[in-house]
Amino acid sequence: MNAPRLRALVLTAGFGLRLRPLTHFLPKALLPVCGEAVAGHTLKGLARAGVRSAALNLHHLADDIEDHFGPEAHGLPITYSREEEIQGTLGALHPLRDHLADADLVLLANGDSMCDWPWKSMIKKHLRAGAEATLLLHRKPPDRVLGGPVGVDAAGDVVRLRDSEPTGEIAKQHIFAGAHVLSASLLERVEQGPADIIAGLYIPLLEEGKRIHTVVTRRRWHDIGTPRRYLEANLDWARADRRLPGLKSRGVVSPSAEVDDAASVHRAIIEADAAVRGDARIERSVLLRGARVGAGSTVRDSLIGPGVELPASAHLDRRMVTRIKSGIQPGERDSVMGDLVYTPLDGG
Repeated sequence: MNAPRLRALVLTAGFGLRLRPLTHFLPKALLPVCGEAVAGHTLKGLARAGVRSAALNLHHLADDIEDHFGPEAHGLPITYSREEEIQGTLGALHPLRDHLADADLVLLANGDSMCDWPWKSMIKKHLRAGAEATLLLHRKPPDRVLGGPVGVDAAGDVVRLRDSEPTGEIAKQHIFAGAHVLSASLLERVEQGPADIIAGLYIPLLEEGKRIHTVVTRRRWHDIGTPRRYLEANLDWARADRRLPGLKSRGVVSPSAEVDDAASVHRAIIEADAAVRGDARIERSVLLRGARVGAGSTVRDSLIGPGVELPASAHLDRRMVTRIKSGIQPGERDSVMGDLVYTPLDGG
């Protein structure tokens, strides 16, 4: 049997509402995890799986995403689909039907999820099952904040999504982990306009008796939809990636970052062009590109946004700090001091 022809779509159009005000400056797809944009990690995995080309749908900060990846990333030619109105997880496929037309399988991934995606295993099991679609699930306990449980039967087929009526006996429930393998024939069912893939495609398929299979993984997986989850994704990825220095001592420091000799960096990620001055102490935190922490400061369990200049002798614990952006009002949970916005790390 010949290898299936693979095309992919990475969903990168969202606003990142729960990550504001950080996502006023960076779209979720470009948030770095240990030096690589979240969507870049996914594109790299798709290339390794044999995908011939990938598409990104764009809306929020569209120019930033296209400028970052350009016409090719990790050897994958990139097609961009700009949406004047966000089309949703199903509607995003319609403008790309011509681009995806010569595929046997379409791989669909959430652009705000971090995982060492098991694409090859998903493809193999999808073909073996003869399913219409195959979803990646995670063994984490069901959590409605992450989208609610997916009910599967003893054979690993989906029998319930969201609050729909079960189409079979539920043997287990798992969390959806943000990756799909779709048979290309499903593109014929995608209509123009905003639509959700669960309500608009998967639940109707189940009601028609069609098969949606699953692959359940134990691999590291993170939904980075909140500041806390974004921080934890960075820390966990640094611990797990053998190519990185790890977090046992200093942390992961970009070659272009500056850390003064008297400074202390412990289990932290310091991104490109950031600086830690004097005797500042950084613990379990992430400094994004161009951030500066002044001498005598202590930063624990926090996110420092791009270009932020934290003054000397500042003390920060469980906070996200971003710059004020012209024309944008701080949120209800935010505090403003000078030209900086302080947001509690937890609670979202």
